[in-house]
Amino acid sequence: MNRPQYILLPVSPLFIAFSLFCAVLLNMLPWGRFIAAPDFVALTLVFWGVHQPRKVGIGTAFCLGLLMDVHDASLLGENALSYTLLSYFAIMLHRRILWFRVSTQILHVLPLLLLAQTVQMLVRFMVAGKFPGWFFFIESLVAALLWPLATMLLLAPQRRAVDKDHTRPI
Repeated sequence: MNRPQYILLPVSPLFIAFSLFCAVLLNMLPWGRFIAAPDFVALTLVFWGVHQPRKVGIGTAFCLGLLMDVHDASLLGENALSYTLLSYFAIMLHRRILWFRVSTQILHVLPLLLLAQTVQMLVRFMVAGKFPGWFFFIESLVAALLWPLATMLLLAPQRRAVDKDHTRPI
């Protein structure tokens, strides 16, 4: 409890939209069959669901899921269902998660990402009848390990300056 408490500035809706757009673009990069490529949209949805649950909700997650379904040429609704559940549980747990340090928040974010990926795997299993293997879940582990970096980058515009300028109103 020795860490300083920072009061953050309000987040801009344009910055939220920009971060979600960048996450979609990162997901659309041609990663090929690289197993450890994280789902940046899921990570960003969890972040905004935890930090701004009134601004990024289940509807946004559903629309981004449909967009990723079309991009991945997967079964329509697969990503939409997993992102919707992911966003719901992130919003449901947002007060609990914010009590912990960023390094401990990883332990709360990892089950959320694993749940979303399990839903995707179950939908694929019901349609194709193939189990993709346990390496399928490395994506969630890598995304959870990126949580401190995502927190640092996405909270940066909201942080106040450390050295106070007495000519500024805030």
